[in-house]
Amino acid sequence: MKVLKFGGKSLANGEGINQVIAIIAKKYFEGETISVVVSARGNATDDLLDILEEAKKGNKYAAALTEFKKYQTNNSEAALFESEFSILEKLFEGVSLLGDYSEKIKDQIVSFGEILSAKYVTSILNGKGLKARFVDARELIKTDATFGNAQPIDAETEKNIKKAFEDYDGISIVTGFIASTLQGETTTLGRNGSNYTASLLANYLDAEEFQNFTHVDGIYTANPDLVSDAKKIERLSFNEANELANFGANILHAKTIIPLVEKNIPLRILNVFNPENKGTLITSEQTNEGIKSLSILDNVSLINLEGRGLLGKTGVDARIFKVMADNNISVSIISQGSSERGIGIVVNTEKASEALTGLEKEFETDFYTRDVNKITVDDNISVISIIGQDLSTFHKPYTALIRNKIVPILFNNTSTGRNISLVIKKPDLKRALNVIHGEIFGVSKKINIAIFGHGLVGGTLIDQILSSAKTIEEKKGIKLNVFAIANSTKILLDKNGVKENWKSQISEKGTSYSIQDIIQFANDNHLENLIAVDNTASKDFVQNYIQLIENSFDVVSSNKVANTLSYDFYKKLRNALEKNQKNYLYETNVGAGLPLIDTIKLLHLSGENITKIKGVFSGSLSFIFNHFSVEDKTFSEVLKKAISNGYTEPDPREDLCGNDVARKLLILARELDLQNEFDEIQIQNLIPEELREIPTDEFLNNLHKLDGFYEKVKENQIKGNVLRYVGELSGDLQQDKGNLEVKLVPVPESSALGQLKGSDSIFEIYTESYGERPIVIQGAGAGASVTARGVFGDILRIADKN
Repeated sequence: MKVLKFGGKSLANGEGINQVIAIIAKKYFEGETISVVVSARGNATDDLLDILEEAKKGNKYAAALTEFKKYQTNNSEAALFESEFSILEKLFEGVSLLGDYSEKIKDQIVSFGEILSAKYVTSILNGKGLKARFVDARELIKTDATFGNAQPIDAETEKNIKKAFEDYDGISIVTGFIASTLQGETTTLGRNGSNYTASLLANYLDAEEFQNFTHVDGIYTANPDLVSDAKKIERLSFNEANELANFGANILHAKTIIPLVEKNIPLRILNVFNPENKGTLITSEQTNEGIKSLSILDNVSLINLEGRGLLGKTGVDARIFKVMADNNISVSIISQGSSERGIGIVVNTEKASEALTGLEKEFETDFYTRDVNKITVDDNISVISIIGQDLSTFHKPYTALIRNKIVPILFNNTSTGRNISLVIKKPDLKRALNVIHGEIFGVSKKINIAIFGHGLVGGTLIDQILSSAKTIEEKKGIKLNVFAIANSTKILLDKNGVKENWKSQISEKGTSYSIQDIIQFANDNHLENLIAVDNTASKDFVQNYIQLIENSFDVVSSNKVANTLSYDFYKKLRNALEKNQKNYLYETNVGAGLPLIDTIKLLHLSGENITKIKGVFSGSLSFIFNHFSVEDKTFSEVLKKAISNGYTEPDPREDLCGNDVARKLLILARELDLQNEFDEIQIQNLIPEELREIPTDEFLNNLHKLDGFYEKVKENQIKGNVLRYVGELSGDLQQDKGNLEVKLVPVPESSALGQLKGSDSIFEIYTESYGERPIVIQGAGAGASVTARGVFGDILRIADKN
């Protein structure tokens, strides 16, 4: 025989009940011997409790009761439930008159959910020609008189079950959850008691298998409603399943496992809506060790007891647990320091007020003596339990939480050291689950990216990410999700990630925004591993960096402004990064895609004394002077070519004024801990004064006015020399400040600077160890694709850290 159990969602009107009937009929006609345990259909139990409360308050409940009857009848014959509905009406009427009810009456009323369900299923099966009977579990399972959570009397229950099933060859439809005392008073078996009913039945009938049909395909590594990447677990041992049940996995009841273990009866968790799936099989066979699942306790509260005067006092725990025992309150977690100055316990929220009152009474004298300072209750918490987590590797999920600014209130582990529970703030639950799950189960780690600025570099970056995302996920296990794209006025938001049509989407659906809107969107959608990417050139936008960092964003930037504002801002930004344990990467600030900043950082951190940095910092100016120095062309012709190739800014004066090179030089100086300010840099402006302030269009129409000046500069060069626009950091770089200079200089054509081609940049790093032979870094220094690829590299570096 196989025992089948169907939950309330499976038995709901519509597809659910139709699937249940189809599964039972298929097994029956295929010759399987089965017994079926059913829960109350749909929301029957909650509906009955709601009506009960309304009756207690003296409110009108007739309409709600009529709706309940209509749903439970579901077009079946009215006479089928006539007796049950009549008793319910009398019970509710009595509660309404008294204005109160006992746990005994409550058990009697909620029992009708299962009774109606079993009678309904039996009636449908008989109507389809199957041999089925209704079995009231109150006649089989006998319990003590603990109403609401009764305990079965084993010998009596076993005798009744075996007798009831010994000569019957049809399908028994048994009420779950409910039982009765030896005196015939209705009792219930507690949370998820229908599973317990089914496991008792399986035990006493020596069933071949217990099949628990639910609305999901089995037990998952986490709740799939909260973690989209959760994986189904194929097999579990009874011990592992029991741990899951104890730590809140609501698909199981902790007591369900015990009767199955006694007879070594396999339990299979199946999906009523996908019956072909093999589900999760739970047996006595031990599976491979390792983390099995994340389970949550959501309806819990944290009670904190604090007192400086408790230091060194013994017996505090005993007093706390006496209060809990006297009030029949179960403690799921306790955490305390060895000094007992602070003790936290986690209890069911419905019992929290009762626990607080009891503790306040118990420690009343200690308040007067000031040994206890306060006792508080926090209902805004949840508990995440990592089943199978070893302390030796716990640092990985814990560090991932901290990086996402989720700080557990407390945590503890079981005596086996293989299950760890974290108490966190309830609003952090979904994001915390996804962060931990991504860290420990090897699924693709999701990186959520907000991109600000979608011009040449930003637009190229977005396209690079979208085209590479699948390959990166397959090879590195990193899922890149661009959830926001913004320009200076509009933003496109999509928690599931923008698509290739993002340009038209931002035009059609983009909305105005503030930085707080993006932060709120990320919080509302529980997005983890956040990265903000600044591809603007905005002086204003960098003021948002600290706010983003404080709200769990790492930052990647091709915008140089943040690193070249006042030194005070520079240090404030670094302090925010350190305080919030976030990253700020900006490799493209100086050498586009070249590994320059990283190299200088490593040299400096290793204690190497860098004595000078010199080079051609601008790819656009490199292109201009590399060509102008050796070609028989006017300066304006070469400049127009640079503009058409996209090497310059839309207004090329931003390149020609030298400020861009100066910013890059200042960035490198600050990497060496120098405290220079921008206004201390000596900059040679390459634009004649009369062209500096005119509108951009007018300047572009008068580029020929640059030709005379630069032709003279070229003619005055010594033969064998070429022109290069160079940035140089020199002086005693062990002091607070260095000498920073940006200027157009002649260099020998045979030198490293002189041999530069195209739009390449080159950097010479002089150090004490290397003497007069510098470290040279050279490569493409301009172009949207190169810069975007450098930004992309920074994103992946942070993703790899996360």
